[in-house]
Amino acid sequence: MKQPVTIPKSSLDFLQQLKTNNNKPWFEANKTKYLNELNHIEAFAGALLQELSKTDVLETASGKKSVYRIYRDIRFSKDKTPFKTFWGGSFTRATKERRGGYYFHLEEGNSFFAGGFWGPSAADLKRIRSEFAHDATPMQKIVQSKSFVETFGTLQGEQLKTSPKGFDINHEAIDLLRYKQFLIIKRFTDAEVLSPFFLEQALETCLNMRPFFDYMSEILTTDSNGASVL
Repeated sequence: MKQPVTIPKSSLDFLQQLKTNNNKPWFEANKTKYLNELNHIEAFAGALLQELSKTDVLETASGKKSVYRIYRDIRFSKDKTPFKTFWGGSFTRATKERRGGYYFHLEEGNSFFAGGFWGPSAADLKRIRSEFAHDATPMQKIVQSKSFVETFGTLQGEQLKTSPKGFDINHEAIDLLRYKQFLIIKRFTDAEVLSPFFLEQALETCLNMRPFFDYMSEILTTDSNGASVL
């Protein structure tokens, strides 16, 4: 029987050591250890990508390509530490017809999978809100479904304190209309991340994002009359 691809404890331990020694000399002295742990993360990401690709079309070429560089861009940051202290990566859905993407973040005490729309353009946000104002039922059904609630709890993201311009404060879907971001997040304990079942749980989490992604894709690829804009 094939052994499941797992995240070893050493991969999280390395990050803890890096937090304590976030400098180039230490990193260079431990480069071999870093590359070994990176290989574990890339193998896990590759296995997840392979499973995800059975039900979705992704443009991310490989697990290796999905994992973000550990080197921080410090040009415009007050924090000048040179390295990220988490493993992160993403899988991008292919073509303009498929919106949304899968993001993973692995770090001791702070591991999660997430997806959604972090910074929608003004045009996309207007289109989303106009759809919710017209008929919020499909999205309400998605975020109130058993699989969504059990996996993600609630829709997350920055919200306005009042109503967006042009929309009634008393609109029945005002709770959805206030969102400026549309994020879904599933957090995992360290024990879950290190479990032999984590790949299975990660895949299930991503699959449970699909109704949300698919409906948002439908909104963002059509006009208010439902005609394709692609």
